[in-house]
Amino acid sequence: MRINNNKEFTAEQIRDFVVRGMQEKKAQDIVVMDLRNVKNAICDYFVICSGNSDTQIDAISTSIEEEVYKASKQDPWHKEGKMNREWILLDYVDVVAHVFKKDRRAFYDLEQLWGDAEIHLVEDNELTPAS
Repeated sequence: MRINNNKEFTAEQIRDFVVRGMQEKKAQDIVVMDLRNVKNAICDYFVICSGNSDTQIDAISTSIEEEVYKASKQDPWHKEGKMNREWILLDYVDVVAHVFKKDRRAFYDLEQLWGDAEIHLVEDNELTPAS
């Protein structure tokens, strides 16, 4: 398991900041995948959501970055997909955010691919997922 560079914040706190960033821009179908008990998992949590357009996908990813930075002063360790805006990945080491266009999410189906993970659907009015 990789180590979070900012020891002041737990993976659960970063996960919650990511969810909040998604909710700020009305992301759809937010799912938290708990990978802590999955053998050979690359992180502790995936947080996945969908958007309807390139513009919304970009706005969601920007909101995640702003929310995480505002709360923790932490930038993503790595990011991908900002140019094509169909699948944007923001890697916060222990937490990886995936922002998909709806059709891309169905195509890659990470929930099925990582089927051993515990999956929590975040309700629209829920501030943060259950720990």
